[in-house]
Amino acid sequence: MPKRSAAQQISRVTRPRLYEQLVEQLMEYIEAAQLVPGDTLPAERELAERLGVSRATLAQALVALEVLGVIDVQHGTGAVLVYRPNVPSVIRGLREHSSRLPEIVEARSTLEVKLAELAATRRSGEDMKAIDKALEAMAEEVASGARGAHGDELFHQAVTAAAHSAVLAQLMAFIAGMVLETRLESLGQPGRPEQSLASHRKIAEAIRVQDPAAAAAAMLEHIDLVSDVALLKNG
Repeated sequence: MPKRSAAQQISRVTRPRLYEQLVEQLMEYIEAAQLVPGDTLPAERELAERLGVSRATLAQALVALEVLGVIDVQHGTGAVLVYRPNVPSVIRGLREHSSRLPEIVEARSTLEVKLAELAATRRSGEDMKAIDKALEAMAEEVASGARGAHGDELFHQAVTAAAHSAVLAQLMAFIAGMVLETRLESLGQPGRPEQSLASHRKIAEAIRVQDPAAAAAAMLEHIDLVSDVALLKNG
């Protein structure tokens, strides 16, 4: 069997994604500053200046760390360290997250579109009140400058409940953790909370007038919107 030449044995080095490089820098900063769980990272403006990147680029890396549970970004407080893993484990987690994002979106498109359709057919007056309450909660969060993640979660839970399908509700509960990843990532994009709130209102209106086709179409449009996240584009 002929020997492979040295040139053939060398594999091309994979160029790290920009957000991976930023995450590495953030982890190195956390270690150098000897931050411990409960400590708050510097304000975004200061952190961006220290790292030599724009605030928009930094925000993407912070969202990535929040998705992995390393930090908790709180409105009015900033990024709080939850735990301090090593850099290789964080990068591995990021790559696993990115690789499964399309499948999470696929699952949401399958389940939540059907849930919206059923909700338009089966919703009660009480179900509609819960949906409207979730919309109000998200609107208040967004108006205060937050991302509206809690209100977003409440809205999708209310639509699921309004569908009155125990099996579909169980399936949604099963993927809830993975959906949270896409929720945090999507709402971390500039202008996305406002867009997401508007699409929620469109879904709610279709459910209110009990138009299943419109509700399904509005939910599919919403899933397409929230699946358009920056980390998916960095492959």
